[in-house]
This record gives sequence, structure tokens and C-alpha cells, in this order.
Amino acid sequence: MKKRNLKERITLDPIMTLLVLIVLTIVISGFLSLLGVQVTYNTITDSVTFNYTQSLVSVESLFSLSGLKYIFTTTVSNFVSFKPLSSLIIILIGIGVMEKSGFLKTVITLLTKKAKKKTVTFWLVFICVLSSIMGDLPFVVMIPLSALIFIYGHRNPYIGIIASFAALSAGSGISILLTSTDSALMDYTLLGAHALNANYTLGTGAFVFIMIVAVILVTLAITFITENIIAPKMPKYEFPEEEMEEEFTITKRQLRGLIIAGFAGLLYLLFFIYCIIPGLPLSGALLDYSQEFYIDKLFSVDSFFSTGFVFVVTMFFVILGLFYGIGAKTIRNNKDLCDDLGHSLDGIGKTLVIIFFASTFISIFKSTNIGEVITAALANILTIDGLGAFPLIIILFVISAIVTIFLPGSTFKWAIMAGIAVPAFMNVGLSPEFAQVIFRFGESVTVGLTPLATYYVIYLAYLEKYNQNKKPINLFKTLRFQVPYSVAVGVILLGLIIVWYIIGLPIGIGGSTTI
Repeated sequence: MKKRNLKERITLDPIMTLLVLIVLTIVISGFLSLLGVQVTYNTITDSVTFNYTQSLVSVESLFSLSGLKYIFTTTVSNFVSFKPLSSLIIILIGIGVMEKSGFLKTVITLLTKKAKKKTVTFWLVFICVLSSIMGDLPFVVMIPLSALIFIYGHRNPYIGIIASFAALSAGSGISILLTSTDSALMDYTLLGAHALNANYTLGTGAFVFIMIVAVILVTLAITFITENIIAPKMPKYEFPEEEMEEEFTITKRQLRGLIIAGFAGLLYLLFFIYCIIPGLPLSGALLDYSQEFYIDKLFSVDSFFSTGFVFVVTMFFVILGLFYGIGAKTIRNNKDLCDDLGHSLDGIGKTLVIIFFASTFISIFKSTNIGEVITAALANILTIDGLGAFPLIIILFVISAIVTIFLPGSTFKWAIMAGIAVPAFMNVGLSPEFAQVIFRFGESVTVGLTPLATYYVIYLAYLEKYNQNKKPINLFKTLRFQVPYSVAVGVILLGLIIVWYIIGLPIGIGGSTTI
């Protein structure tokens, strides 16, 4: 009993844990820099001659006067520009209107009232996995919505938060459609391939077959783990008595609100969709026409669609909630609307503090180059002479999973690894597109296990928000929630890769496992 009390007393709040990680990162960077830790690796930077260039990366010390200056001068700007901060605040405005007006409760009740718990979980997970085509935005949208879906179903919101984050993390490397990230990775894949074969090409559907199977298997696995491992371990969630006693029934007024909201939302979507269709009169205004692939025209850094997508989604939510409220008479005047706009932002003070320390930790760790050094060092293992096709497949998968913990960003990571991995694969008869698939599958396994992932902070903040225990939620416990999912996804995806290679199935349209 004394040991248990001692353990409870020393449990660190997530904010303190992040602060400890910041200090450790600074100290470790100084130690590694003192030892002169550095790594060289091959990159292909010339798209004309395809000559290899030796790149050198070393650990940068922050345990110094210049390091302290960097921390003090960049912390505020890093927090202000931290993408999850602005995205979350803006999205919560729209979610607040939908929630307070009653739109979400009515819709979710209508869709899930007669559905089994496992069915609701399956479709939630499936949507989260598929939503990877929209980049990182689903982390900001689906995690808050998942909590509300489970609350309206009188289940612990922790289950929805944990399951949605697991699905979003796994889905970040699994997409049945070519995403903007996949397109960016293809550039590095082709650059590596052209070092050995200048005529090598890749189509946009080169990965679609294996991805479809992966989406189905991963969705089933996450659903099974959620309902059979995670949910039974969750404590009973205490709902307000009036909410438990009252059986929610949908009235004619609420149905009228849904019809009006649906019509208004449809008009908005039709206008928005028209704006992203190229070739029609006055259409395509939100696209970046400097890009080749349509997905890049949508999600490139310079496209209006990409830069304004969060606001577009927020306005869609506001329109749904507003017109539902008008039809259902839950919004009667401008004061009601203004109160609803701020509803989801009530009580997010600690969430903002968590985001502040998370943004600081991520910025400091990136500036030390520790993740880059680890990635380059492990990638060099692929250059060992005598490695056959099968060992290369396993090694690339494992390396991709490991380095993602320290360097979550897909594009930067593959920029380091592609110049090594792709030629190594081609030298043993494996295709460049197969190397990219293995890399994407490998990082899907562990991206949910690292606090360095940009949108992990949203997951952490919402677990803290719905925490009913007196003691704070432990940061490492939030990561342990994801371990069963990571193990299952790892086994499934590695098994899928091996089976696909042995049978020799095409991985997509024009894509194969071998050259």
C-alpha cells in the first residue's frame, strides 16, 4: 500500500514530464556534441547527373550559451507558429456550434442508436484510417469528435480518443489514394531509382492494391483491440445523472433542423467542390496549377485549398450547427450563436499550456539533429555488402519503425533514406515502389508511440480533458495505450509485405515487388 501511495505521489503531470524531456534533450545534446557524434550518408541531389553526394550531419549542442540564446529567442515564435495550436482553436469553434446547438447529438444518436458498439467503433476507425488523404487535419477533427461520439453513446470517451488516435497514426502511412505526402516521397524514390535507371517511372496508382488490403486488415485489428483489450480496462465514466436518466428522442423540430442543416451544408459543399475542379468555367480557384499531380494541386504548400482548408472545414461545421439551431430553435438570436462559437474553447487553458511545452520540446529536439543522426546511421546498415532481398525487406521495415520515434516527419526522413534504400533494393532486384511501401508501413507502426509527433499533443490534451481521476494522466501511460495497436499493426503489415513478396502480387497499377 505504501509503495502504491509513493507511486501516486511521484506521478508526473504531462507538463512536468515534457519539461523533464526538454532538460534531458539539452543535456544529452551537449554530451553527444562533446563526443563529436556525427554521421555521413549518401544523397542524390543532382537530378541531371544523379551523382551521389556525401552528406554530413552532426549533433548540435544546446547545452551552451548559443544554445540557450536559441531557446530563449525561438520559444515564443515556435509556439505561435505551432500548427496544431491554430488548427485546434479554429476547428473547436465549429465543433462548439455543432455541439451546443444539438446538431452533433441528434446526428450521432440517429446514426448509432440501434447500432452495436463494435459497429460504431469499426466505422469510426475506418473513417480515421481513410482520412489520411487530408494530411494532419483529421487529428484535430476526429479526436474531439470521437470523444463526443462515445459520450453520446454513454461510453468512456477515453475509448474513442485512444482508438481514433491509433487509427489516425496507422492510417498516416496507409492510403488507398495517393496523398500529397506520398507524392513528395515519390520524388525522392524516383531520384534514387534514376541513379541506376534513368528511365524508371512510377504511376499514381502504383501502391493501391496492397494499400486496400492494409486498410481493411488494420481497421479490423484496431477495432478488435479497442473492444477486447482497451475498453474492458477503462474505468466507468461518470455522466451527469440527468443525462443518464433522460432517454434522448428525436423530435419533429430536431428533424426539421437536420433537414435545413443538410440542405445548407450541401450547398456549401457543392460550391466548395466546384472550386477544386479544374477545367470548368470559373472553377479550380483553390488549386495550385504549378504542380503536376492533382493531389499536389490540392495540398501543395502554395495552394489556396491547403492553406485555407482548416477554415473551410470550420465554416462547414458552423453552417451545419447554425442552420440546425435555427430549424430546431436552439439558436434564437445572435447571442446564442456567439455563445455557441466559444463553447468548445471553455476550459482549454491547460490544453494550451500542454501545447506550449510540447511545441518547445519538439523544436528543441529537432534543432539538436539527434533524430537526423539516428536516421542516417541506421539507414547506412542497408549498404552492408551481401544482404539479400529478404533481409533488406525486414531491415528497412524495422529501421523505418525505429527512426520514426526520433524523426516522425515522413518527407524529411525519406529524403535521408531514399538515396540509400532505393539503390540497395534495385541491386537485389526489388522495385523502388516496394521500398517506399515498406518505408510507409514501417513508420505507421510507431508514429503513435512518440511525443515528437506533431499531433500527439492533441491526443494527450484530450485524454487530460476527459480525465476524471484526481491524479494527472501520465504521459508515458498515454503512450502505453498505443502499444497493443502498434504491435498488431506491425505484425499485420510486416506479414502482408512478406506474403505479397513471396506470392509476387502486383502492389498497384504498374507497381510490383520486383523490377
